[in-house]
Amino acid sequence: MAAPLPGRCGFFVEKKKRFCKMIVARGNVFCGEHATQEEGSCRRIVCPLDPKHTVSEDKLEKHLKKCNSREKPKPVYYVKNINAGPADGDETLRQVSLCDLSRTQLQSLLDKLKTAATGLQCDIEDGFLSHPVVQEELDDPKNGDSANKHLKQQSSLLGHMEALGLLGRGRSFVEFGAGRGKLSHWIHEALRRRDPLKTGEEQKTSEDLKDLQFLLVERSSTRFKVDGKHQEAGVQFQRLQVDIQHLDLSKVAPLTDRKLPLVAVGKHLCGAATDLALRCLLDTPGTREESGPPPKRLKTTEEEDSADPDLVPGPGPGPGPVLGVAVALCCHNRCEWRHYVGKEFFLQRGIGAEEFSAFCRMSSWATCGMRPTNQDAPSQDPANQRGEEEEHEPAEERDSVSGFLSVEEREQVGRLCKQLIDAGRIHFLQERGFNSKLTRYVSSQVTLENVLLTAVP
Repeated sequence: MAAPLPGRCGFFVEKKKRFCKMIVARGNVFCGEHATQEEGSCRRIVCPLDPKHTVSEDKLEKHLKKCNSREKPKPVYYVKNINAGPADGDETLRQVSLCDLSRTQLQSLLDKLKTAATGLQCDIEDGFLSHPVVQEELDDPKNGDSANKHLKQQSSLLGHMEALGLLGRGRSFVEFGAGRGKLSHWIHEALRRRDPLKTGEEQKTSEDLKDLQFLLVERSSTRFKVDGKHQEAGVQFQRLQVDIQHLDLSKVAPLTDRKLPLVAVGKHLCGAATDLALRCLLDTPGTREESGPPPKRLKTTEEEDSADPDLVPGPGPGPGPVLGVAVALCCHNRCEWRHYVGKEFFLQRGIGAEEFSAFCRMSSWATCGMRPTNQDAPSQDPANQRGEEEEHEPAEERDSVSGFLSVEEREQVGRLCKQLIDAGRIHFLQERGFNSKLTRYVSSQVTLENVLLTAVP
């Protein structure tokens, strides 16, 4: 490139062997990042709030007041560690790598695992469902393998929600770990398209859709969000940028104002995030009384045209009752003892924080044995924690104990660890009046993390 493009920066990037392509202000030669190259320009320094960008030294004070990385006022629904669980001291135990354990210690852990898993009544059945609203997108030849993989999972999730009677109007859908909000998008599309087909009308009025809310919870700032495209009258989309650990649903105005029954959903809710979400729904002090199961189940849209008003709680604090849960699980190796909802279940079986930590690490064997070797695996960007290529982080290969167990045995142990951890979650839900089960909602060819946790009163 002999010269910079018209209207672009005149700084030559030596590493890339080309001129900078940033747009410049009218009358300037260099962009803001390279403005120090101009004569008489002030020195640029690294922003003290975020080292990823720079700022003019003479404008630092003004910049700090509007920098996107500045500490912002906490919203009213932010209550620090409200869903973290009790701090009993065991969570401070030093995590020991499985590679540092002797064979005797490993064998002792395996014996405890098999003893604790004896008699578990949480068999995982296959349930590969689909929903017609996603089929048109699945048939689009423009979609690649990655897009089809996510669409198949979303389609099956909608199919299970439909089968459980959770997919209908007159409720608030809370999507935990929402990311771009694609799951809420398809839930809304399913409800928007289904009713016109049923009634023969070309378009439903906003009056028919007025009792429909979507609350998207995501702690990170996300690009290319799809919830902004839904501007229909009567359908409310709201995004909360907050960690589930600090979210108090009893202080979220849209939920407390309307008091519609809650349906919690999530696609690949990583590790401890599943436990935090369950605590947020059912174990938060401010919502425990109001968010229990409703006195009777809501009928699906096919069974009735409007929700029974008797199900909506009367005046008072807190959101409506929890109507159901549908969460795709993953990354059990990232669970934490403090946040875990199944402590009572584990302690009843003589298992404490130390064994729990080991079982979490061993749970990664269920998937790492089926992964390519480090030499063949694609490079992982540590900054990309929500990549479209993979919803969960790869298992830690350093925890694989070479020579002690075969690959098949490690996979079997890993699946048993996952099942035991999930059994504690089912116990937590059953203690609060819910029927809960585990289902393989897609094949392992779509994703290795293919277990869905569902619960209804």
